[in-house]
Amino acid sequence: MTEPARILVVGGGYVGMYTALRLQRQLRTELRAGTVEIVVVTPDPYMTYQPFLPEAAAGSISPRHVVVPLRRVLDRCRILIGEVGSIDHAKRTASLSTLATEEEGTGGIELTYDELVLAPGSVSRTLPVPGLADHGIGFKTVEEAIGLRNHVIEQMDIASSTRDPAIRDAALTFVFVGGGYAGVEALGELEDMARYTARYYHNVKPEDLRWILVEASDRILPEVGETMGRYAIRELRGRNIDVRLETRLESCEDRVAVLSDGTRLPTRTVVWTAGVKPAPVLAASDLPLNERGRLRCTAHLAVEGVEHAWAAGDAAAVPDVTSGEPGKECAPNAQHAVRQAKVLAENIAASLAGRPLTEYAHAYVGSVASLGLHKGVAHVYGRKLKGYPAWLMHRAYHLSRVPTFNRKARVLAEWTLSGLFKREIVSLGSLEHPRAEFELAAAPPPDHGDKPSS
Repeated sequence: MTEPARILVVGGGYVGMYTALRLQRQLRTELRAGTVEIVVVTPDPYMTYQPFLPEAAAGSISPRHVVVPLRRVLDRCRILIGEVGSIDHAKRTASLSTLATEEEGTGGIELTYDELVLAPGSVSRTLPVPGLADHGIGFKTVEEAIGLRNHVIEQMDIASSTRDPAIRDAALTFVFVGGGYAGVEALGELEDMARYTARYYHNVKPEDLRWILVEASDRILPEVGETMGRYAIRELRGRNIDVRLETRLESCEDRVAVLSDGTRLPTRTVVWTAGVKPAPVLAASDLPLNERGRLRCTAHLAVEGVEHAWAAGDAAAVPDVTSGEPGKECAPNAQHAVRQAKVLAENIAASLAGRPLTEYAHAYVGSVASLGLHKGVAHVYGRKLKGYPAWLMHRAYHLSRVPTFNRKARVLAEWTLSGLFKREIVSLGSLEHPRAEFELAAAPPPDHGDKPSS
């Protein structure tokens, strides 16, 4: 018997999951006959719907409803929980490590493939800021979102119980670096949540909390346009949020955020959302990259100058054929990623069957952003919306895009219930260290030596 043609999908995010899902449908006959095999290698057994992370951090959505279990959705694929460390496309091999290889201590394993789909997404782009690695908090995963929620409420607990004014001020100062979607939406939702939570503290008032947004450029939310960006700044400043444009974080050592304008902010919270960069596996491959470290791709979503290699999403530099501008590339966002995944899967199926390929062509329709409960901005199909209508459009759009009917129903139910009942204000910080209490109880008592006899 001949070996099945193996399609290796690296990454289980937007592109990885949607590509594998569509390939399941396109190649159902081949999968049933055993002539094709789809293998998905991903660090996590779920796909995170990142636009819902701010609402998960604010407690509007349960964390488990922000993620989609890959084994349930991709039931005809082989799921490997692990990471691809390097790719030798000339030999059609990928070196990967899994949870099992770590336990076995035998090192990585070599996995061969016939078709490669690179969709590892991106990682946080950090700068050599002193103290950032020690004190910075990211906002790219569901674990980071829930950890940040717990951290904010914990800081309010510290401020409520301390007698030291310096500790109180540092605990109630929250610095967010980055004025893109992640930074603005996370700040807007968490400020909303913290302001509501303050009513349950006898000695913490909403005006005691200090929120600072630091952005290196001269605008925030560039995706929604200059007019809506200015409105967003006015909205945030109207809520006593300090928006610093053309400002950088110089240092955050010793729990003091030092800004490029000379401001020194004692703080226990520095949230870093200042952009992303391609996943490291791209640099550990023999595939062509552009100057930004993304894969050079054709409009067919094939890696340029290479056969049997495909890419889309954050990892791929895909020509924007709808713009009419030579050299312009599609923005690395979720809107393009989901649509590219559909064309990518169809092109792989067409390639296997010897059919002609389709170019990816999608005009950017606009953007929506939330600024907290009942507040938002939108620029869609040339129309500009703000306030409640934009917030409602934000929710409706993302509800339509989150995968599976199961998740749509659960998210809608939670939104409905949150509108009928009060917010949850509980911090479950112990979830991050679940064995801490048991380890303390199981530790041997300290040896104080023999007690002197009376």
